[in-house]
Amino acid sequence: MSTEKTVLIANGQGFWGDSLLGPKRLVEEGPLDYLTLDYLAEVTMSIMQKQRLRNPELGYATDFVSMLKEILPTCQEKGIKVIANAGGVNPRGCLEAIKSVVSELGLSGLKVGIVEGDDILDQIPELMASGEQFKNLDNGAAVETILDRMSSANVYIGAKPIADALAQGADIVVTGRATDPSVVLGPLIHEFGWSMEDYDQLAAGTIMGHILECGAQCTGGNYCDWKSVPDFARIGYPIVEAKADGTFVVTKHDGTGGLVNVDTVISQLMYELGDPKGYLGPDCTSDFTTIQLEQDGRNRVKVWGIKGSAPTPTYKVSMSYENGYKIVGQLTYTGPDAIEKAELAAGILFDRVALYGTTIPETDRFIELFGTNVCYKGIVKQSEPPGEVLLRVGAKSQDKELLKLLGREIAPLITSGPVGATGFAGGRPRPSEIVGYWPALIDKTKVSTTVTVEEV
Repeated sequence: MSTEKTVLIANGQGFWGDSLLGPKRLVEEGPLDYLTLDYLAEVTMSIMQKQRLRNPELGYATDFVSMLKEILPTCQEKGIKVIANAGGVNPRGCLEAIKSVVSELGLSGLKVGIVEGDDILDQIPELMASGEQFKNLDNGAAVETILDRMSSANVYIGAKPIADALAQGADIVVTGRATDPSVVLGPLIHEFGWSMEDYDQLAAGTIMGHILECGAQCTGGNYCDWKSVPDFARIGYPIVEAKADGTFVVTKHDGTGGLVNVDTVISQLMYELGDPKGYLGPDCTSDFTTIQLEQDGRNRVKVWGIKGSAPTPTYKVSMSYENGYKIVGQLTYTGPDAIEKAELAAGILFDRVALYGTTIPETDRFIELFGTNVCYKGIVKQSEPPGEVLLRVGAKSQDKELLKLLGREIAPLITSGPVGATGFAGGRPRPSEIVGYWPALIDKTKVSTTVTVEEV
């Protein structure tokens, strides 16, 4: 196994809705072997499931397909392979959309691989009959309490199916709910021939993916020392230069904005980190306490020394369920006594709802006064009364009509409440569904993934 070969992997999307400028800069402004794109969060799967129910052709990240139109010719010209978990709950629908893009661009000779098997929603009754309990990992609650309201159930699958698709010649690989680091670990397994028992290397690849997964968050975005970050408008998205022994360098393309130093990388390493000695993934367990870092030149951080061990016998499952409705509206109160005016307005609102013969419990009410240190309550003392306060007020309920009633009573506060109200330009708020999150586990032997590669 040679330690000389270097594989360049970048991530151009940290979430569904990230800037489309990131992927374009990555493929156009420097060398690259793989472009990864991370679209899925826990709530995203439920949104996509509802889209698919309305239209069977949807249920995937449509932004991905739009972005491919911009970058695919360059990727084919440079030999850059694209890996994304953009398939959501409908990888096959995403494949069909990619075919249309390839045809529209007049390209040929491209192979697209899709990974399926993470969506187990329709299998839940059968799996429970076989002994799977799907207890809530956070509170131990029984899944039976939400079965009739469950809207999605997806397994966090690993990197092996992605590597298999690449081994079959795929230029583009689309998955459903793979773990975020898997889209990076997959090409490393393929390129370096790592076995699924090379736990140190698998842990290194997992940590590479963890560093890349939020896009520009490790190249100066959301960084505490933000004043030191140059040219946010043209911020470069992250790249790893990976070696077969698991060592790597975190960097970005020359000439782009942003910043890569030890602190920006450490900041991202801390993201969503539980037990640093036992970071659990489907392919291995990574020990973050073994990570060594050093500056390796301008906008370059070298990482090495990572240790890993065997994974658990279970996959994590992300389930979502319908959990009622919520509504939030806002008004701005200005002038003297702005805080008192806003507090009075919130009280009037709920009192008026009660006059219709119904009451919203205080535990289901939502009141925030921005401009009064609401983000630092109890930490930073207000030095002087503010001249303006943004009142955000709302509620949650199983009764959608009740929330509509509350929404209708917000605007009348402007003319029949305390003086100085403004800021209702957004219009009357409407109730929206609350998506509940239910984390659980499933025996790995109960999950089967399939890989399909087609030339388009």
